[in-house]
Amino acid sequence: MTSKEAFLALNLLPGIGPIRVRQLLKVFKEPAEILETSEKNLQQVAGIGAEIARSIRSWETLVDLAEEKRRIAEHEISLITLEDDEYPTALREIHDPPFLLYLRGNLEPNDAAAIGIVGSRRMTHYGREQARKLSFQLARAGFTIISGLARGIDTAAHEAALAAEGRTIAVLGSGIGNIYPPENDVLADRIAENGAVISEFPVLYVPDKQSFPLRNRIVSGMSEGLLVVEAPARSGSLITASQAMEQGRTVFAVPGPIDRPTSEGCNRLIRDGATLVSSGQDVINDLSTGLNSLNLEFASPKHPRANHSSILDSLDDQQSKILDELEKGEQTIDTLSEAIHAPASTVSASLLQLEMKHLIKQLPGKYFTKLI
Repeated sequence: MTSKEAFLALNLLPGIGPIRVRQLLKVFKEPAEILETSEKNLQQVAGIGAEIARSIRSWETLVDLAEEKRRIAEHEISLITLEDDEYPTALREIHDPPFLLYLRGNLEPNDAAAIGIVGSRRMTHYGREQARKLSFQLARAGFTIISGLARGIDTAAHEAALAAEGRTIAVLGSGIGNIYPPENDVLADRIAENGAVISEFPVLYVPDKQSFPLRNRIVSGMSEGLLVVEAPARSGSLITASQAMEQGRTVFAVPGPIDRPTSEGCNRLIRDGATLVSSGQDVINDLSTGLNSLNLEFASPKHPRANHSSILDSLDDQQSKILDELEKGEQTIDTLSEAIHAPASTVSASLLQLEMKHLIKQLPGKYFTKLI
């Protein structure tokens, strides 16, 4: 049995988490040795009681390793373990790094310059616009955008990074073969083509209340800093921010109106010491000292009006068609998609690019209108 197969088998066993595996590897050195040793020897390891030892020793009756390998191949997944050079350096340094990552897409060295962006699933129009603006700016500047593929702010951040033609990584609270939420299945495919989709959970794992906090420690653990865009007082994003602080990451927050419950969490983070963010430049200024070796350069999407002609000349065919359609009046993504015969997902990306070029803007009700 290879080391990677042994890690895979351990990952499939219930109750065997990263901390227990780390304790076991201090004694047995090789993961395959953990599966082959006796219950008595296993119980001598700190944190390994009789039940866990019995589970490990009986792994072949509890785990269908061949079926999991078949699913991995079916979904074109690769595996990365703590032993591999590709394993993210920043993640390796946290208290409880996952010992195995399922991966679709690829990780690159420049992903070390990453910013996590999280926020409310029930985002407001304000939150959505800030997430899109900041993610677009940071992705255009060279940062990899990491988020959790959840509804709301996460989705907006991923989509904006793709629209900026930058890299983005989605960290799942489910298995890669069981995308959650299901409506983000197409978005996950696009992310895998321009970055990576990763999970520490088996291929068909169904998400639960415990899996999302586990997912969040990876979002913050892979990032140089964590940006909270919009969060009420009781929000999972605040848990992620707490994890980021424990991991020694810089926490950033977008301020919001003091009378809106949706901004209470972010305003509280700022009061307690988080860095206030109003543009991508705020993040770059704060993190640039540690990332000088990557030569990041902020590229603001705020083009001068004098460059209007050159901006129009730079548009691709789909963007030009959208502008032509918006000459007829305010429209939604669905009506534009039907009018130009293009998928809603690509229309959405083109709309964000046009927004960042200040050629259109979004109105309440998800309508879009031309500015110039």
